[in-house]
Amino acid sequence: MPTLDRQNDVFLLDLGDGENRFHPDWLASVNAALDEVEQASGPRALVTCATGKFFSNGLDLEWLGTHGEQRHEYVTTVHELFARVLTLPLITVAALQGHTFAAGAMLSLAHDFRVMRADRGFWCLPEADIHIPFTRGMSALIQARLTPQTAHEAMTTAHRYGGQDALAAAIVDRAVDEDAVRRTAVEIAESQAAKAGDTLATIKTRLYASVLDTLRDTDNPLG
Repeated sequence: MPTLDRQNDVFLLDLGDGENRFHPDWLASVNAALDEVEQASGPRALVTCATGKFFSNGLDLEWLGTHGEQRHEYVTTVHELFARVLTLPLITVAALQGHTFAAGAMLSLAHDFRVMRADRGFWCLPEADIHIPFTRGMSALIQARLTPQTAHEAMTTAHRYGGQDALAAAIVDRAVDEDAVRRTAVEIAESQAAKAGDTLATIKTRLYASVLDTLRDTDNPLG
């Protein structure tokens, strides 16, 4: 399960050491950690990281397969997590040490910056291969955070981007050695910690107003 630590002005949210799929309990734990981050005062920033082979493999399709009647509520909760991270009143950095797939990749895009391991692991939106269409909210988020060419390739071909490919496509901001992923993310976050506050939240909210409207359309999250 996710854990939260603090290193000077930087909060470290570790998503876990498994596939880190979006099980409802996992989502609740992440949101509880973000509550603590938001309620803190003074300079601060957030690095979201993980331990092991995966950053996140996205939606918990196994759980969803046995709880189909909760699909609407589940997707609404996932959308709200994306919207929340996108507008946190502090700088956020995703440290991608391992595979980052599907909703896990979308979660990384909700962060301000991304640092990825250069030599191993993939960033991928596999929905075209697994025949699960993106929701309108997911599509809006992806298109807002990637160039049109990259969004089109990533969404329609399910291309697997290694670290250097992801850097060239501007999916990530840095591609570094394995042992430097978390350290580099912390350095970026720490350098921007003084910007935390209401002004930054307002900037992000206005910057992504249309994306937020779509993500927060609770009447039709699956559309």
